[in-house]
Amino acid sequence: MKAAILESRGKDGLRIGDFADPKPAPGEAVMKVRAGGINRIDLYMRDSGKGITHELPLVLGVDGAGEIVEVPEGSHLKIGDPVLVYPFAFCGRCAACNRGDQPNCVKFDICGETRHGTFAEYIAMPAKCFLPKPEGISWEAAATLPVAYLTAWRMMFGKAPLQSAETILIMGVAGGVSSACLQMATMIGAKAIVTSSTDEKLAWAKGLGAAHGINYRDEKVAKRVMEFTEGRGVDMVIDNVGDASWGDSLRSLRSGGRIVTCGATTGAHPSADIQRMFARQLTVYGSTLGSVEEFRALIDVVARGKIEPIIDKVFNLDDIASGFERMDRGEHQGNLVVDIDC
Repeated sequence: MKAAILESRGKDGLRIGDFADPKPAPGEAVMKVRAGGINRIDLYMRDSGKGITHELPLVLGVDGAGEIVEVPEGSHLKIGDPVLVYPFAFCGRCAACNRGDQPNCVKFDICGETRHGTFAEYIAMPAKCFLPKPEGISWEAAATLPVAYLTAWRMMFGKAPLQSAETILIMGVAGGVSSACLQMATMIGAKAIVTSSTDEKLAWAKGLGAAHGINYRDEKVAKRVMEFTEGRGVDMVIDNVGDASWGDSLRSLRSGGRIVTCGATTGAHPSADIQRMFARQLTVYGSTLGSVEEFRALIDVVARGKIEPIIDKVFNLDDIASGFERMDRGEHQGNLVVDIDC
């Protein structure tokens, strides 16, 4: 099959070429991939992969959508089913899985990280990891849901759900997860303040429902947040930027407010500012992907037309490197997608 194969670290280590077709293990199904989303983790895997147990060569790609072409005996799936892949191959037996919290499974594999991923013509995953594709949306739109939108869903509505009467600050709004968070905040009627590096991206975000935009290159973020909130601060901050934004995230919160983080694109070791945290009784939540039930809830919302996935640009598999570079340069507004329908 044709695939995007990471053979060594760095830009020159990603090759488009032939790779062995997947051989499903017992209980696994095979999906013909129609489209896959490009995510920050793909860049991390290409350039570092530190802390993630895997071997090269590795087919990259964490999320995707397609059609079932092979099913295990007794499966709920049928040949031809249009599906999304849930990227966590969870054990289904540990305490976390038993309480429906698959992202905290003690023994898991993630496609595109610890097992072969979705930037290929076919992918094998446990049958329980394939969920029905929402009707009425394209393969490309569907391919953004398993990572960017599911991650955003858990951040927004997981441990400390955003309420309609609250105000949220979303850092770096043009990214796939952050723009999805803005859509979800707008969906429930919460007020959203957003940051970005350009006025163009801020205008785009206001078109999606943002109440206020802050250009962090020209303005002091926390100061502007306090002006917008009449000195109170926001209830929640979405921050997947890390070092560059963390200080502003802490200073922008009201007393008793919370930060939810799922990444650290500018560095993972900012000042904790512990005195501010205990004096203002702030809370920090880490979040990764989402549970199967959260995925089902997201799929239902998309199927009912409450959220329409945002696509910045679609690339052919042969040109996937251009998609990686667009993300690396921060030029995108929404999600980048790869057409795998070779």
